[in-house]
Amino acid sequence: MSSVLGMLPSVLMMVAPILIAALGGMIAERAGVTNIGLEGLMGVGAFAAATSHALLESSLPGSVWFALLMATAAGTLFSLVHAFASITLKADQTVSGTGINLLSIGGTVFLCQIIFKQERTEPYKLGMMPGPGGIYPTAWIALVLLGAIWYLLYKRPMGLRLRACGEHPAAAASAGIDVYKARYLAVLASGALAGLAGGCLVLTQTIQYTNMTINGAGFIALAAVSFGRWTPKGVGGASLLFGTAVALAIYMVNIEALRRLPPEFFSVTPYLITLVTLVIFSGKDYAPKAVGIPYEKGAS
Repeated sequence: MSSVLGMLPSVLMMVAPILIAALGGMIAERAGVTNIGLEGLMGVGAFAAATSHALLESSLPGSVWFALLMATAAGTLFSLVHAFASITLKADQTVSGTGINLLSIGGTVFLCQIIFKQERTEPYKLGMMPGPGGIYPTAWIALVLLGAIWYLLYKRPMGLRLRACGEHPAAAASAGIDVYKARYLAVLASGALAGLAGGCLVLTQTIQYTNMTINGAGFIALAAVSFGRWTPKGVGGASLLFGTAVALAIYMVNIEALRRLPPEFFSVTPYLITLVTLVIFSGKDYAPKAVGIPYEKGAS
């Protein structure tokens, strides 16, 4: 029992970025826009946070929090590319999101070369410090966001309008809702949350940004949206499952009976669990009906 409780801070540290990014993906998809680019947006956020903190750590008290703010801003700005392509230009949303992922890798490495003269940021001395019980503040940030987004989606008119744009945008438009505006706001919010998630990850799980920092966390978050059936409660549970799997992949090497297995087995375990759960439990019937379909004004 004590060993399980000892894992709790690590589990919550892994869960927080996945949950925050998954909430962002859920918001975009509830409005009708698929955001395959969560991985890339997390990478941009992680780069912005690591760069800000590395440069300001010694001169700005509380630079960790400023770094999270910069991560959020970077994710928001970068998501404009996806919003413009998929909403205004009506491009294929999967292709646009994939382009975000590729652009993030090349763009952040390029900026690292300019700023730090290497393909990664300089390491910082201290990242985010854990709070009482060894639990990082990112866990509380994720929990507050989960509650706030549930309230927004189901208890406020704005949430109803956003969900209408993902289910039947033509009907929403006939009721006076600006579908383009709602979808833009949803994608920007998705980018902000994904950027914040990347900042949370890099400041708690490592000491610098590299092009391998995110390492599939964005795709796991995307899977959590589907497995969670596009609801805050479901996404929260799915993120907890997948984040726990990532933490177990680290702790498994400390179990005597499993030490004979190759290290690669533990590395692939979270992704294997993700695939298995998606195959068994997910279903497209739960997805918003208009997700991934560009909206044409005047179309029925």
